[in-house]
Amino acid sequence: MITAPYGSWSSPVSGDLLTAAAVRLSEPRIDGDAIYWLESRPREKGRNALVRRDAGGSIRDILPAPLNCRSRVHEYGGGSYCVAADIVYFVLFDDQRIYKLDTRRQPPLPQPLTPAGPHRYADLCLDRRRQRLICVREDHSRPDSEPLNTLVAVPLDGAGAPQILVQGRDFFAGPRLSPDGGQLSWLCWDHPDMPWDSAECRLASLDAAGLPVDERHIAGGAGESVFQPQWSPQGQLYLVSDRSNWWNIYRYHPAAEKAQQLQPLAPLAAEFATPQWTFGMSTYGFLHAGEILCCYTRNGSWQLATVDLQSGRLTDLKTGLSSISAINCGDGCGQAVLLGAAKTMGEAVWRWRPGHGIDRIAGGAMQLDTADTALPEAVCFNAGSGRAHGFYYAPKNARYRGPRGDKPPLLVLCHGGPTGATEPVLNLKIQYWTSRGFAVLDVNYRGSTGFGRDYRRQLCGRWGIADVEDVCAGAEYLVQRGLADPAKLAIKGSSAGGYTVLAALAFADTFAAGASLYGIGDLETLVRDTHKFEARYLDKLVGPYPAAKAVYRARSPLHHADQLNCPVIFFQGLEDKVVPPNQAEAMVAALRQKGVPVSYVTFADEGHGLRQAASVKSALQSELSFYAQLFGFEAAGIDKPVPIHGLVAR
Repeated sequence: MITAPYGSWSSPVSGDLLTAAAVRLSEPRIDGDAIYWLESRPREKGRNALVRRDAGGSIRDILPAPLNCRSRVHEYGGGSYCVAADIVYFVLFDDQRIYKLDTRRQPPLPQPLTPAGPHRYADLCLDRRRQRLICVREDHSRPDSEPLNTLVAVPLDGAGAPQILVQGRDFFAGPRLSPDGGQLSWLCWDHPDMPWDSAECRLASLDAAGLPVDERHIAGGAGESVFQPQWSPQGQLYLVSDRSNWWNIYRYHPAAEKAQQLQPLAPLAAEFATPQWTFGMSTYGFLHAGEILCCYTRNGSWQLATVDLQSGRLTDLKTGLSSISAINCGDGCGQAVLLGAAKTMGEAVWRWRPGHGIDRIAGGAMQLDTADTALPEAVCFNAGSGRAHGFYYAPKNARYRGPRGDKPPLLVLCHGGPTGATEPVLNLKIQYWTSRGFAVLDVNYRGSTGFGRDYRRQLCGRWGIADVEDVCAGAEYLVQRGLADPAKLAIKGSSAGGYTVLAALAFADTFAAGASLYGIGDLETLVRDTHKFEARYLDKLVGPYPAAKAVYRARSPLHHADQLNCPVIFFQGLEDKVVPPNQAEAMVAALRQKGVPVSYVTFADEGHGLRQAASVKSALQSELSFYAQLFGFEAAGIDKPVPIHGLVAR
């Protein structure tokens, strides 16, 4: 075994390996004997390829390059296609129109169903009875106003304009038809709420013309978040609500008294939902009329289970997976597809069948030798006035060890959202660091999802305070355990996580370096210059603007750059509409003026997030070079050192 400084180890996780394995999977679907899913491919400039697995096991792309299946509603998209009887209805990224694709034709030729124009579509639901799609439409035809969101009907023959069915709320999601086509349910919410704060489930009957009548409130609103309304094969409406503090599954009984109309199916101190950042999210589905397949998270790890609809009995299933999402059971066909990952395997498409268990369909092939794989250790530590959670990864490389008496540098990770969560799964972006001799702490700070509504709400009014307390406390906790070098503590985050990075560097003195990926430096600029979905997000996290303008300035790292005294590297996509480049540029300018070492790495063709292989590789190499120059080690595999403005040569 080679003794070498921590951080300098030669790693089996190269930038090329990481980007090859960085295909993102989403939206698995069952249609008869065929299985579909989306693959976001960094080597194809982040294109979302629509993929099909036939009954015989052959896998092929349904949409040839460069066609990209991706919605831009809410900017984050999701719910970008549906499929029935071998016909796919999908949103094309380039023009945001809906297209019809008959996969039985060779070659399949997409046919547009919606006219060209300033509209975006998502969350497609097929209305077979009336030969139409029901979906969310986002209208961008008013340049001086917010986009207008509605539920619309789109004729399957492409004749005529889409017809508005429901309007009058700021946001809509999840339109779903009852099995007989006679009722329509959906979600809606208004500013300043996000869907995980308050969201309503509404229900209406459809008249002879297919228009909603007798609209009524079913659940949600006023501090209650509702998730994934869905109809059972026998026509009962189910949904997930956090009214008990935990997102649990409920069944709607219309004939009962008002207070008894929603009844919990299998009450559990666990979460059967996640924040609705994208459309089409699903944590349960109906295997048949008497049983659902579902997933839930507890203490940061996910579990697959079945629930008997008659008795409410929940039965855990052995899968070896620690992250599970996107469950789809087709039309109650007795089997399911889902996305899942494990501590030693990346995300894959899986199929679950009664009596057969779970088998991998695609993805997840990239695994590391166990001798090189750092496994997550769940940790919980005191932070401020509460407790915070996270996962600790020790340095791990079969060929290397650190010098006797030395402690490794620590990289603290801040997930985005900030209403998000990190999970104990194989993440090559973490293994990239641990296999080079870094320790990593992935923090589920207060405000994270998966620990109940009360934990999630501990960030309300305290963004930039509670999360900063937690990431600093986590780093200090590992130093006290002797697991990290107190002089080599670094912090990294993207988007909202990037804000936590900059706030921790400005308002605390725990860290020696930071990396902000498309992060937020000025809360005022963000609240004035972001998209509709998040336009009022900060009302709860910080305070209503402009009434709380003083608080925004007090919490913005840009206005406290004089307190930021350690080096920072910034990464920014120049096409970012969520966190525009002016955020990073203002911070970089302030640090340069002060003489604090700073690097600024931009990507001309990237938006909010790095999707292209070259961008991902470049960012990782630049970040590693940045730490190597600051912490005084020679990094293996660096093509070219990243320039650091203001760094005095050692």
